[in-house]
Amino acid sequence: MFAIGSQRRLFDIPEGVAYFNTAYSGPQLNASRDRLFLAAGAKSHPWDRLPADFFDDAERVRVLAGDLFGGGADGWAVIPAASYGVSTAARVLEPTLKSGDRILVMSDEFPSNVLPWLSTARARGCEVITTAPVDGDWTTAVVAAVRPGVRVVAACHCHWTNGAGIDLAAVGAACRAVGAALVLDVTQSLGAAPLDLAAVDPDFLVAAGYKWLLSPYGMGLMYVAPRWRGARPLEETWLARDGADDFASLVHTSDRYRPGARRFDGGETCVTTVLPGAIAALEQLSHWGVARVAASLASVNARIAARLEALGFGLPPAAQRSPHMFGATLPAGYQGDLQADLKAHGVHVSRRGPSVRFAPHLHVTEADLGQLADALEAVMA
Repeated sequence: MFAIGSQRRLFDIPEGVAYFNTAYSGPQLNASRDRLFLAAGAKSHPWDRLPADFFDDAERVRVLAGDLFGGGADGWAVIPAASYGVSTAARVLEPTLKSGDRILVMSDEFPSNVLPWLSTARARGCEVITTAPVDGDWTTAVVAAVRPGVRVVAACHCHWTNGAGIDLAAVGAACRAVGAALVLDVTQSLGAAPLDLAAVDPDFLVAAGYKWLLSPYGMGLMYVAPRWRGARPLEETWLARDGADDFASLVHTSDRYRPGARRFDGGETCVTTVLPGAIAALEQLSHWGVARVAASLASVNARIAARLEALGFGLPPAAQRSPHMFGATLPAGYQGDLQADLKAHGVHVSRRGPSVRFAPHLHVTEADLGQLADALEAVMA
């Protein structure tokens, strides 16, 4: 069934719980839980904590992110949330904008990649314009909307409501053709769908870690293209300054940042209650490989989609679906609350807008798929 094989043993998911809701929150790995449990004790013994401990975990995250997704360790900042990363991008790009410039966003997009642009537009007299898919095709719609006068394109890799995929290499090329900056929120795809960072060449790319990166709340990643690594960050954290590891010399405030994207880190990236769990998750993703994760999830989703289609659900064309998650519209005449009805059978999904969203991960087993099939038959009868 799987390109990798079910990894249920690596998660703490009881029998009878069929969880198809990673797009809501990824299940935590046992290894992440165990490391977080041990790391939480570090604050009990602060005398054992060395200056290097304030930096090593964040550096390990950077190395893992560079190896997994490209861009090298210097390309990645460690941030607390996707909204922090997009706000950082807006802060950097705001001085480049002038009255009358346009900022392109996607319709029904998650607020994290909309709200900062509304504020930026008000501050600079810009216009925020919205594009919608053409027959479910986001790539055609976004590329067509990237015209002269558009200075920022805020986009995603797959739409959070229904998993509709977007060809970001095509969007990146369209942005470069008109001189627009490309800011991506890939929270709903990073770690579960392959992304060619070099081909896309985004200006900024952000992702919250608690979904497909299987990481704790409060950890996220931001890639910053080399052309912006000299910009002013959103936050002036002392940890991002040259010589910060020499605590005896902190009385001499440095005006030099550490190299690469480190200046864009959120404050207190050293927290032991977050990063050790993220490191365990990223190490596991590295062991699996993103391409193999995507192939495994695509196989599972193809089976779910076939079952839904037989029951009369509306499905987007296979070519428009992301490998790891997809949305289905309810059959005509169904009047129930499918999310609640399935939950009563131990099956967990989400509804976003008109779509019921299916988002498995590698914890899913044959028993889970059977439980889903039985539950669907029962609630649709």
